[in-house]
Amino acid sequence: MLKIAYSPIYKHSLPVGHRFPMEKYELLPGQLLHEAIVHEENFFEPHPLDEKWILTTHTAEYWNKLENLSLSKSEIRATGFPLSKELVDREVTILQGSVQAAVFALKYGIAMNIAGGTHHAFADRGEGFCLLNDIAVTANYLLANQLSKKVLVIDLDVHQGNGTASICANNSDIYTFSMHGEKNYPMRKEISNLDCAIPDGTGDELYLSILQTQLEIILKDFSPDFIIYQSGVDVLESDKLGRLSMSIDGVKNRDSMVLNLAKSLQVPIMCCMGGGYSANVAKIVEAHTQVYRLAQDLYF
Repeated sequence: MLKIAYSPIYKHSLPVGHRFPMEKYELLPGQLLHEAIVHEENFFEPHPLDEKWILTTHTAEYWNKLENLSLSKSEIRATGFPLSKELVDREVTILQGSVQAAVFALKYGIAMNIAGGTHHAFADRGEGFCLLNDIAVTANYLLANQLSKKVLVIDLDVHQGNGTASICANNSDIYTFSMHGEKNYPMRKEISNLDCAIPDGTGDELYLSILQTQLEIILKDFSPDFIIYQSGVDVLESDKLGRLSMSIDGVKNRDSMVLNLAKSLQVPIMCCMGGGYSANVAKIVEAHTQVYRLAQDLYF
């Protein structure tokens, strides 16, 4: 059974009127149910993650600041959101959604989180709509509990997974791969195990060719027994922040390439949704929906 993390807090704790497309967190599960891709029993509602697992990844000082809402004005500005208890609760719930989805993936081969992919959060600070890093927390949870020995992070959001790269830099059991816009945010890139910066305007054919080459490089260097996939859809041509030229079909082919890789290797995969900022929220929802269709077709 395809298990999917979803909580109403994913949407309702975000500030009203913010440019971040919070509607997708409500519209995506509705679309999945409308198309009968999944049913109510496929969803599970995560609760906040125990802080001991947060502290495997984030510093105690930073976590204390979040808990007490004591970030400085500049630290708050870097996150892109006004700080609130509801926002912190949201992030901690997202962490549990990704961790629990990863555990379900061990059982079923694949599982998803409607939210997550908060790859700009560093151990000691938040950035770019991300307060806590669910990708790094999930990888560390799997390793600490001996549920995995080698975790591969495939991050295909248009923005580099700078926080994930920084957090995991000294852990040889986590391999971070980020394929992102060369001239896009963040302007100061971190160093992943493998970074692939692509030029503005890159379309489907070139993107998919480059991705195939990068995946082949990874598998020569690293043998994962778990994959975390950040499947951001801000690579779309319609995206306000993306600067690439990919079509809906191109994104589908990208997701298919990653899911087929995981299945061919017989390696469990947890997918988190990442970014998407098209003016038409229906395009964001459709682009995200495709990966759920693929998951059902390939695995169930």
